[in-house]
Amino acid sequence: MSDNHRSTISQILDAVDRSGEHYGTGFPMIASENVISPLVRRACNSDLHGRYAEGLPGKRYYQGCDDFDTIEAIGIQLAQKVFNSSFANIQPTSGTVSNIGALKALVKPGDRISAVSTADGGHISHAQMGAVGLRGLDLHTYPWDIDRMEPDIDAAAAMIRDTEPALALFGASVFLFPTPLEELADVAHEIGARVMYDGAHVLGLIAGGVFQDPLREGADVMTGSSHKTFPGPQGGFLLSNNDDEKFHRRLNNAVFPGTNSSYHLHHVAGKVVALSEFEAFGKQYARDTVRNAKALAAALATEGFDVLAEDRGFTASHQVLTRHGETDSGAGRKAAAMLEEAGIITNMNMLPGDTKAMTPSGLRLGVQELTRHGMGTTEMEEVATCFRRVLIDQEDPSTVKTRVNQIRSDFTEVRYCFQE
Repeated sequence: MSDNHRSTISQILDAVDRSGEHYGTGFPMIASENVISPLVRRACNSDLHGRYAEGLPGKRYYQGCDDFDTIEAIGIQLAQKVFNSSFANIQPTSGTVSNIGALKALVKPGDRISAVSTADGGHISHAQMGAVGLRGLDLHTYPWDIDRMEPDIDAAAAMIRDTEPALALFGASVFLFPTPLEELADVAHEIGARVMYDGAHVLGLIAGGVFQDPLREGADVMTGSSHKTFPGPQGGFLLSNNDDEKFHRRLNNAVFPGTNSSYHLHHVAGKVVALSEFEAFGKQYARDTVRNAKALAAALATEGFDVLAEDRGFTASHQVLTRHGETDSGAGRKAAAMLEEAGIITNMNMLPGDTKAMTPSGLRLGVQELTRHGMGTTEMEEVATCFRRVLIDQEDPSTVKTRVNQIRSDFTEVRYCFQE
């Protein structure tokens, strides 16, 4: 190895190690992240990393897939059980790829679609800048109830009847409360639209029975990520309760060959392990996650922060939203940077009224990873105190970081999983 190559490899591996230390000694609180268990890591760090298995179990384009057929077949059965669905495809490589596949199966270019605006917390894949634009769809966004942080039911129902979309898409990236899905799905079906629910952020809470049940509330298809509140490796799911075999084939074909060739077999294997662990531990994990989010929100409010949706109890999910200044002031960006200096990893986020993604007023906080490491409601109060010391008391973040590291040192193991 040349000196230049040695230096490059050293820089890369040093950065990899620092990243792990950064998250392992602080408070990882980005709502779209989680940590995998030791057994999931073992499945992901396997020979499957470099293999292909195009097609479905027993119907492959390559030889050498017998063992992976076993893995995927078990995974499909587990996904159907965990999500109480008659159909499951566990191949998508991300939540967005799940969405692209669902859109390919459900609508054609030029069709009208309704979804939550990104300004109101909708995911970028629901927008013209993302999968909706990629599919060439005519997007209409729901009227929004700012106080309740959800679509305005009456106005959204009227909009669906007026615009007659081919697909009504629900779900969001900022996701505090269950969507009023049943009422709006009835309206969508009334005008002949399909209903799709993007449960990426809340999929673990749905499977754990503590949020809402989209497949029983009118969703024809549910998509989701396997690495947010569902604590598996990076990837996605495509789920349905429709019993029509032709519909199943359309969904499967939309994933392969529609959106995936290789679908990262090592991550699929990791998902299957995570599904088995979730079957055993998921309900308790989901309950504890929501309990911690509520505790953190209440503690932050007590510490003097402007926590959104106080009238509704702040949150019913893993997320908490805080506002730190005037709209479009960049206060959220500044707060996230200050917290990072104290070892608290968060993300700035647009809140209702903000119009500029890079200078928003808010933070979006998630407790799913802290919960996964065993923290409870008492620790959520400690977390809120650290927030106050940095952002209100204006203490030196390096001083607060000492306390952050001290708290985290008692919560290093991954919980709610099987031990090796």
